[in-house]
Amino acid sequence: MNPNPCSPDPRFDAALRAKIDAKTKPLGALGRLETLAWQIGRVRGSLTPSLNHPHIVVFAGDHGAAKAGISAFPQDVTWQMVENFLAGGAAINVFARANGIELVIVDAGVAHDFGARPNLVNAKVGTGGTASYLSGAAMTAAECEVALARGAALVEELAAAGCEVIGFGEMGIGNTASAALLTHCLTDTPLAACVGRGTGLDDAGLARKQALLQQALDIWPARSNDPLADPLPVLTRYGGFEIAMMAGAMLAAAQQKMLVLVDGFICGSAALVAARLAPAFLDYAVFCHASAEAGHRAQLAALGVEPLVSLDLRLGEGTGAALAWPLVRAAGAFLNEMASFESAGVSEKL
Repeated sequence: MNPNPCSPDPRFDAALRAKIDAKTKPLGALGRLETLAWQIGRVRGSLTPSLNHPHIVVFAGDHGAAKAGISAFPQDVTWQMVENFLAGGAAINVFARANGIELVIVDAGVAHDFGARPNLVNAKVGTGGTASYLSGAAMTAAECEVALARGAALVEELAAAGCEVIGFGEMGIGNTASAALLTHCLTDTPLAACVGRGTGLDDAGLARKQALLQQALDIWPARSNDPLADPLPVLTRYGGFEIAMMAGAMLAAAQQKMLVLVDGFICGSAALVAARLAPAFLDYAVFCHASAEAGHRAQLAALGVEPLVSLDLRLGEGTGAALAWPLVRAAGAFLNEMASFESAGVSEKL
């Protein structure tokens, strides 16, 4: 896979800013919504941008290291939650329904045989989830490339069907640990600042998680200390199939000029990989919320981005993206529908 999304066409920049500034409001009075509206117009390449057929894609995958006790929940919860998604009972189902978002569930590498299911995309890379990074690489280079490519192909299909804005979510017991390792390696943030409680570890569980992740770092002497180096070896060593698939999907979404809604910590680790592979990806990305997971702050700081909201969320599943969608939709609506001083016959500031 050779992702290379280009930055949005700059010829709309000045006209978008002038259009926003001419709306019937004091200059800058809509705050972050003005910045968001400008970004939407740039991404879509239009002064009257559309955001049709919003989707959230939830990628699920298992992690070999989860068997060592890095999570408060057993690995079986991954496939059980996929069943919950398919039955419509999870938080992301509720929030997607409430906000008119179509939901897609993807088996990126769950250690479970779901069989043929009408609402589940089978993109499985390996039948047992990743290997354990506590004893070696989580995946092979070939598996990582397959995961990236399958994520990209899925997004290209959605774009062909008319999707213009896409959010990402995930499910995988142990994936906050994987995200912590990726964050440490790709931002050079101390490991302790990247490791959080995940699914609800107590103090003893958190200490065990930190010790195991330090072990994973210690047994890979070839690990680069340069956070700007090629991220693919780090992704291959410590990532999950769902994280790699999200990274490929995010890059493809940027190539398709879709607006990309990035959820929290685990999605943020995929966004780190995408941004390191193609910095222009960030032009298309909306970072939806500040996760309660400590490592998310390191990701946001390293990428130089500001999240839309802070609600102390740490659920994952794409819930933050679903909750941010009404703000995104409102920003697009005011750009397209709000009157200007001239059209409304309202006097401007003296």
